[in-house]
Amino acid sequence: MKAIRPDALRIAVVSSNEVDWGGSEELWQKAALAMARQGHRVQIFKPRLQRGLRPVRELRDAGCKLTDLTRPFGLPELFVQRVGAVSRLLQFALLAANLLPRLLWYRPDFVLLSQGGNWDGAHFAKVLRLVGSRYAIVSQKASEFYWPPDSYRPSVAAMYRDATHAFFVSEHNRQLTELQLGEALPPASVARNPFLVDFAAPLAWPEHCDEGVDFACIGRLYPMEKGQDLILRVLAMPKWRTRGAKASFYGEGINRAGLEAMAVHLGLGDRVRFCGQVEDVVGIWCEHQVLLLASRCEGLPLVVVEAMLAGRVVIATAAGGSGEAFDDGITGFLAQHASVEALDDAMERAWNRRAEWRQIGCVAAQHIRQIVPADPGYALAEQIVALASRQTDKTHE
Repeated sequence: MKAIRPDALRIAVVSSNEVDWGGSEELWQKAALAMARQGHRVQIFKPRLQRGLRPVRELRDAGCKLTDLTRPFGLPELFVQRVGAVSRLLQFALLAANLLPRLLWYRPDFVLLSQGGNWDGAHFAKVLRLVGSRYAIVSQKASEFYWPPDSYRPSVAAMYRDATHAFFVSEHNRQLTELQLGEALPPASVARNPFLVDFAAPLAWPEHCDEGVDFACIGRLYPMEKGQDLILRVLAMPKWRTRGAKASFYGEGINRAGLEAMAVHLGLGDRVRFCGQVEDVVGIWCEHQVLLLASRCEGLPLVVVEAMLAGRVVIATAAGGSGEAFDDGITGFLAQHASVEALDDAMERAWNRRAEWRQIGCVAAQHIRQIVPADPGYALAEQIVALASRQTDKTHE
């Protein structure tokens, strides 16, 4: 644990993610670790903060203070969940009420508000404005079919309007958020997500996979957003059956049983594997040459960045910022929208150039290293400290 420096800033991180942990938590977690290791005071506020999880243990070991917002006023967690099932706005109000006295006690110099989407943190932003905290927002996803309700839209607009800075994980998400709100955003920029493969060099090409293609499909098993149903429907086409193409799904989610049943119904039982949640991302890319991603909405998919860093071929739908990461036909293959026809087209173009896959992966590995920093969490931490220091200096003038 790093000793607290004499000029330490008091930084708070507020996460609106209400699951135990998700990909949208990785960026703020790495930034919080970097700030704590620089000797700043860092306090984490998050619903469902499970202290046994590895990322949470890392935060605690680095000296971060942790507060679980799940049980406002000591209410049972099951009660809060049932409130949420009846009224999301009432659940938001309970969580916000739990944050209020804790912020008043902590008195942060600056707050990083992390959202899984682009408007799900507005209830917490109200509290930040109420206590006079300066804050920046990081938004992990924006989608054409997730709009804030008109009744909630003024709160969302105020959240962005009063922010010191807004970070998005893709330019697509920034532009879409501005359109959904119908007004210009505060100063905004793109912050890249961290990754779990080596930045220094791509992995060795898995030549033992040359005999047949086994697409790696990585992501939460939630077809409403991740589109795994599209993959199964394409693989069920006669031409893909003839080619013996397979798919390995990595991840868990609320629709696993439904996707497994769909695979059996389509006669794909011997060509599809459901591998569950796998921590060893490098291990996945030692066994696969191609990432197949059929998302209907995204920020900038971490799995796309990791596959490219590993030197693998990416086939992905043009959801969120996926199209910002690679050039279609040069460093990957882009399906123009999330449909069976568009996905099949991208897969067909990739299949016809499978003799070039190794070279495409090499070019992709070089390309993505020009887009993402070696340590995205540290890069965000530097920006947050700069924003907080500038505000603190003004306060002392």
